[in-house]
Amino acid sequence: MIREYKTIQEISGPLMVVDRVQGVTYDELGEIQLTDGTVRRCQVLEVNGDKAVVQLFESSAGINLAQSRIRFLGHPLQLGVSMDMLGRVFNGMGRPIDGGPDILADEYRDINGLAMNPAARNYPNEFIQTGISTIDGLNTLVRGQKLPIFSGSGLPHAALAAQIARQAKVLDEDSKFAVVFAAIGITFEESEFFVQEFKRTGAIERTVLFTNLANDPAVERIATPRMALTAAEYLAFEKDMHVLVIMTDITNYAEALREISAAKKEVPGRRGYPGYLYTNLATIYERAGRQVGKEGSITLIPILTMPEDDKTHPIPDLTGYITEGQIILSRELFRRGVNPPVDVLPSLSRLKDKGTGAGKTREDHSGTMNQLFAAYATGKENKELMSILGEAALSPTDLLYAKFADEFEKRYVSQGTDENRSIQETLDLGWELLSILPRSELKRIKPEYIDKYLPKKD
Repeated sequence: MIREYKTIQEISGPLMVVDRVQGVTYDELGEIQLTDGTVRRCQVLEVNGDKAVVQLFESSAGINLAQSRIRFLGHPLQLGVSMDMLGRVFNGMGRPIDGGPDILADEYRDINGLAMNPAARNYPNEFIQTGISTIDGLNTLVRGQKLPIFSGSGLPHAALAAQIARQAKVLDEDSKFAVVFAAIGITFEESEFFVQEFKRTGAIERTVLFTNLANDPAVERIATPRMALTAAEYLAFEKDMHVLVIMTDITNYAEALREISAAKKEVPGRRGYPGYLYTNLATIYERAGRQVGKEGSITLIPILTMPEDDKTHPIPDLTGYITEGQIILSRELFRRGVNPPVDVLPSLSRLKDKGTGAGKTREDHSGTMNQLFAAYATGKENKELMSILGEAALSPTDLLYAKFADEFEKRYVSQGTDENRSIQETLDLGWELLSILPRSELKRIKPEYIDKYLPKKD
């Protein structure tokens, strides 16, 4: 039985205390009816005896404590899911905002989901093509992987996110592929960019888009990634689709968590973030993966801007512990006009070896990947030596490595936002660049692959 209460005691920011409640549980959804008949939603944060602390999903302005009524609905925040979600744009609370009709839901799901049983997890080992050479060739993305992109303020992570969402696909033609895109705490301008970009390229047809704007309540920011993952779980594990979930920006999510933690007067942890930031982020990231006996998969690319470009900041630091690698964007490359400015050497995909090789990408992939990494690292060292000691101090081979590093950045790393390279094109480009070096320097590739793939010099 749903009871109504007129015992709202106090309001502090997004929080509200309700007195003399019965049978109310943590995370339960509530509705506040104002004197003018409007309804605002809220969620139970804490229950202590007959007192409940709830957080509002909307503004607290205009709530009359004495006359407003609140009722608890007996269930947590839910999302109605069905295949009709594809091609639609929702706000951070799962309501359509594209002018279309409401979704006819097959079922309603708790947005907090259920933790995936570790024993039921399948190991990620199938390649996903993003069309971006620095990811496909060097930091390969694998189905079921969690691979974050660490960016900085002002770097083109939004364009990179849109490009991945547009271009990503599985090479197995029979598989069904979808993208769930969650934009968290972004500006209206950025939101319009994503919507128009997906419509312009037709990618909207296979995309579910959730947008939470910067002027929306902080509480909604906490719900948005969970809405996206609930939609992804339905498409992946009920409809056997391979789903790529892209979230931008996780930093805005963590800031909202800090804001609400401060309003609850919790003891702050590192840099003012709540002590449970690690476990809270894990409840999001760990919903990605593959399940034994299920065709579908959820692959997650969270994007976060590092405050002051600091990798040791709590958000990227904790994210790195939970996920399987990171793609790092470089401010220096961006200044030099390299786009996307992926900093190849500190970037890492811990599962890249599982998604490469014959039958997945190509037999020469692993060897060329290692050789490109090594040659680029040597080339950068030689360029530094050249700037200190002068060109005359370097051997002819050293100069070739320096030339390789320049060409690698210009042709391999930099590809713009509209070029979609197949994995074959990426691997062939790698061989083209390696042909700058003497054959004797290609020590990380099997001789038979060198004979087969290295371009013949005239």
